[in-house]
Amino acid sequence: MFDDLNPDSETVLAGCFVEPSLAELPVGETVQFERLGYFCPDPDSAPGALVFNRTLTLRDTWAKLQAQGRSDSA
Repeated sequence: MFDDLNPDSETVLAGCFVEPSLAELPVGETVQFERLGYFCPDPDSAPGALVFNRTLTLRDTWAKLQAQGRSDSA
């Protein structure tokens, strides 16, 4: 069953700083972390040990165009 899972699908970042108000964010509510994507709190969060799950990444069209040597968005 776990053979189909990407071994790199879980990334744990420790020692990160977030706005204190995020400690009160209810499970299921989504917030954007700048330049990273959208995240929601995990039910396993605890005071002083918040856990967030990424629900959506951000598109980076500009970087793709730069890699192709283009600067327009067409």
